[in-house]
Amino acid sequence: MNSDRIDFGVFMSPMHPIGEDLTLLYERDLELAELLDQLNYREYWLGEHHSMGWNTIGAPELLIAAAAQRTSRLTLATGVATLPYHHPFMVASRALHLDHLTRGRFVLGVGAGSIPVDARTLGVEMSDIRSMMGESLDTVVRLINSEERITRKTSWFTLNDARMQIAPYREPIEVVAASVGSPNSMRLAGQHGISVVSFGAPRPGHPPVDLRKQWAYAEESAAAHGNTMDRSKWRITLPVYVGETRRQAIEDVRAGYNRWTQEYWRDVRGLNISIDGVADDQLLDRSIDLGGVLVGSVEDVVAGIRHLQEVTGGFGTLLVYAQDWAGWDKTKRSYERLARYVAPHFNGSTRRLNDSIDWFKQNRHTFSQLTP
Repeated sequence: MNSDRIDFGVFMSPMHPIGEDLTLLYERDLELAELLDQLNYREYWLGEHHSMGWNTIGAPELLIAAAAQRTSRLTLATGVATLPYHHPFMVASRALHLDHLTRGRFVLGVGAGSIPVDARTLGVEMSDIRSMMGESLDTVVRLINSEERITRKTSWFTLNDARMQIAPYREPIEVVAASVGSPNSMRLAGQHGISVVSFGAPRPGHPPVDLRKQWAYAEESAAAHGNTMDRSKWRITLPVYVGETRRQAIEDVRAGYNRWTQEYWRDVRGLNISIDGVADDQLLDRSIDLGGVLVGSVEDVVAGIRHLQEVTGGFGTLLVYAQDWAGWDKTKRSYERLARYVAPHFNGSTRRLNDSIDWFKQNRHTFSQLTP
């Protein structure tokens, strides 16, 4: 792959603080899809969660169907469909329908689930989710992208001569496994020869996940199963905010970041986010220094992405982990700055323009006699 080429997208978990009207939040999530389509972002991922308040989307497929009617270029993805919570036949059925509704602009992102409340509500043991993920993933991949009939009985689902009656819209549907920190999803991706989305954002103030090591797990598994992993299809997601200056960017997001750490991570999740020697209101600065979030000017964010390329060995798409840290108008402006001024450093859109200028500078002596 061209290690300098990166596409950009947004991963909407979502993370909406409590207090806003829910209906209007959904409308804003769809408005964001329209904005990303206009700004030439490549992908928009919508998550699935069923508890803990801040995560407001329980049926991402429905929002994807709505977003498909408002966009024309943007790839739409489940971020992710939680496989242990659904019969694999229904996951495959919804994926194929969305593939047609989007005219081939759909990606099936899948994961095991990480929120214990969701699992308990549905009677799923957290100790079983990894094995259930593996059983379902194998079945879903075969259902959506093969012609075979499948008969299979596990402890939690049964299929008898199952075969989807509709085929993908044009090409095989891309399936992407989500990896938070354990090697399980990376190894499953290598086993099945599918893509990966990795969460690069750690708990506030903590060092990022060792993404290079995570990729190694996928490559080792792929080699063991006769597959090859493709870095150009590796997505990495972490929070990004682009301001006019580094100082202004930090001022824009500090209050929202502190609310996220205190209200969501500490009060809702009940996790200890304290770091020895670091005041709670300085966790943002520590996260920026560690590379767990990219907050700053255009130049700062470009440098941060280049550093991420170096420490990972290269990847294909950076997904902005959507946050409500700044106001909506400022957040939209950040997305615009990223698309207009950061992305060209990585997608090559201005390369030939710069080449044209450089060539002329090197050869303008040839044209000196023709210059008035």
